[in-house]
Amino acid sequence: MARARPQSVHVCQECGSTHPRWVGRCTSCGAWGSVTEEARVATLTRSPVAAARPVRLGDLSLAPAERIVTGVDELDRVLGGGLVPGSLVLIAGEPGIGKSTLVLQALAGISSSRKVLLVTGEESLAQVHARGARIAADTDAVAILAESQLEQVVDAIVEHEPAVCVVDSIQTLVCDTAEGTIGSVSQIRQATGALMRLAKEREVVIVLVGHVTKDGGLAGPRMLEHMVDCVVTFEGEEMRAHRVLRATKNRFGSINETGVLEMFPDGLVSVADPTGMFLAEVGERVGSCVFPVVQGSRAVLVEVQALVGQTEVVPPRRVAVGVDRTRLAQVIAVLSRHAGFRLGDQDVFVSVAGGARAVDPAADLAMALAIASAHRGTPLAPGSAAFGEIGLTGGVRPTGHWGRRLGAIGAHGLTMAVVPQMAGGHAEPPPTGVEISTVGDITQALAVACPR
Repeated sequence: MARARPQSVHVCQECGSTHPRWVGRCTSCGAWGSVTEEARVATLTRSPVAAARPVRLGDLSLAPAERIVTGVDELDRVLGGGLVPGSLVLIAGEPGIGKSTLVLQALAGISSSRKVLLVTGEESLAQVHARGARIAADTDAVAILAESQLEQVVDAIVEHEPAVCVVDSIQTLVCDTAEGTIGSVSQIRQATGALMRLAKEREVVIVLVGHVTKDGGLAGPRMLEHMVDCVVTFEGEEMRAHRVLRATKNRFGSINETGVLEMFPDGLVSVADPTGMFLAEVGERVGSCVFPVVQGSRAVLVEVQALVGQTEVVPPRRVAVGVDRTRLAQVIAVLSRHAGFRLGDQDVFVSVAGGARAVDPAADLAMALAIASAHRGTPLAPGSAAFGEIGLTGGVRPTGHWGRRLGAIGAHGLTMAVVPQMAGGHAEPPPTGVEISTVGDITQALAVACPR
């Protein structure tokens, strides 16, 4: 006799992976005590209704949808120019980072010309009203619904017919037909699926606010990121006023754009020129080098700082903050092998000032010059900046977007750029007032920017 198929399945509440039986530790993500039993979804059978007929792309003559501008300039930049009708957007960030303030300001900007709806499952109407009175934006036209029942939220969207709806947060929605407790994998999956279908059918923009775990990952199943059209992370440090928006997925634009905002008592303000904030303390100091990092359509100058000192531990410490740790180790090895630096008994700390990030391979040369300056105890040439990828042989390789990088260097009053050789021969002329020093290897770069 054939064995009956089990009517339940065990699902990890951290990563969403399934198991044939209960286990104490998930074999996929390693989380303890996260596997719970849920009802198995019934197998789909063929519908008696006539099958949908596909169409050829060449037969379609659809005009691109007009984007909805939020009025928050840096958010619109990261989204690719605004919200696309019928899209599902996820904004994720740590608790208290300012996600609710960001979406409320965006809804306030949209409400001047379109209907908007804010669904809050975490706060009361009084709390949202207090935030609206605090921020410097007109929130009077923003419709608010305090509800966590998925079916009620769907009915409200259908009845109200907003152009943009924000759900704060997706982890608070509860569906009667889904197994598990509030915030579980099955509940989040069911709620996201229902809202995704609603967004496509009604051509309404639905923005989901999500939390992140203590490891920095998005709370809930990994498939949540695959279901939405755009994933925007909202980052920042508790002791810093600025916040950074990054798109890790965007079906309607680039994922390389970065938006910078600053938190004030009356809300978030877009920072049009982040260079002025990241270079607030730059000067002719030992262990400092300016690097033009490309963020989407613009280049931003950041300060790469290095500290080199006698170590008291073995092996010596290599600490990277805002730069790639593996590339830092490679740069140190190249300096030791090809430039004669004795760093085997030295601690090396490299950081990007202001909480910025420079994980671009073009930051190699800036890291190398900052480390050399810190090791020799002499500052780099006045008004200098550098970019270029360093190979294992000590050569400095050309990198992309050299025109944007040089443009940012010239726009902020710097007078010398240490760049790879091929960059200097580009057809586009360099900015006025910027001396281009082309180098072929690390020894030439040190001779130009950090002479003994």
